[in-house]
Amino acid sequence: MRLQQVWGLMSRFNSFNRTNIILQHLRMSNHTDAAEVLFERKGCAGVITLNRPKLLNALSFNMIRQIYPKLKKWEQDPETFLIIIKGAGGKAFCAGGDIRAISEAEKANQKLGQDFFREEYILNNAIGSCQKPYVAFIHGITMGGGVGLSVHGHFRVATEKSLFAMPETAIGLFPDVGGGYFLPRLEGKLGFFLALTGFRLKGRDVYAAGIATHFVDSEKLSMLEEDLLALKSPSKENIADVLETYHAKSKIDQDKPFILKEHMDKINSWFSANTVEQIIEILQQDGSSFALEQLKVINKMSPTSLKIALRQLMEGSSKTLQEVLTMEYRLSQACMRGHDFHEGVRAVLIDKDQNPKWKPAALKEVTDEDLNKYFKSLGSNDLKF
Repeated sequence: MRLQQVWGLMSRFNSFNRTNIILQHLRMSNHTDAAEVLFERKGCAGVITLNRPKLLNALSFNMIRQIYPKLKKWEQDPETFLIIIKGAGGKAFCAGGDIRAISEAEKANQKLGQDFFREEYILNNAIGSCQKPYVAFIHGITMGGGVGLSVHGHFRVATEKSLFAMPETAIGLFPDVGGGYFLPRLEGKLGFFLALTGFRLKGRDVYAAGIATHFVDSEKLSMLEEDLLALKSPSKENIADVLETYHAKSKIDQDKPFILKEHMDKINSWFSANTVEQIIEILQQDGSSFALEQLKVINKMSPTSLKIALRQLMEGSSKTLQEVLTMEYRLSQACMRGHDFHEGVRAVLIDKDQNPKWKPAALKEVTDEDLNKYFKSLGSNDLKF
């Protein structure tokens, strides 16, 4: 047998093997779906618990598929007055979508990315339009997909252990799950700053930034939940009153100024620029230690992701949530076909060398023509609600 034929057979075997591993992984996920997310009817409420604590409650496709119908059922149920969502284990609410599984599936020609993002964004919209008060306990790490499960709801409760970020530009993606809707609606240009740098907000700063609606000491969280569950046929106002009472009693970091307060004027000025290149130029000209720190961070990000994210937020500032999610679905599918997402997942989550090789490697190589392709309609494959 010729060497060429041997290589051909090995290549086919490796491809077959990889497909089998992914299918096995998906089958394993199916066997454990009952445990990945828990649903309880308690008192006046439906309670959703994300239950993958060892994986920081990363959102899997199975979880999305279970949460959506339950949310819709409770929304229609006259005995359910409130929906609470929280994470198990104390370390994380939800650290994001299971993007490693998506990248591996895409490489093996399993089109998980099509279905995952479609159903995740439909769930984000369902949370945004939910007719029942929706309370998310964003205790611990809340990033990416976890933000999508919380930020569009009526109430978001942060604690001193909350850690918020939208770090997608570091993995060749963009701040999705409706990021194009909620980020440009934060104070000034704060959302643009968070989107491009992936800056992390902690504790009370998550509330000060406008991402959380309330702040509660973590040791009081279970008591707050009990008080909410004990309400009799509560209105949205009754629920807000309970949250307000706990918020008012919280003393942790009460007098601490917002971490970005002293920089907000500069952030508003820097991130008002119309292009990423202009933002970089302004940061270089500023020369302050804070400006140079942000410059260093931005220069490590995927150039394509940076340009996508800036345009996404600029366009999203005047769109509805559904229009933004439709736009973001187009972007997600283009990213699946591109290089940077898979390279970012490799560098950050698989090999963990933190050294992605972006293509194109420079901002100037990402043309408007390239960018337009990401935002292009998918025709009959566009997201529908």
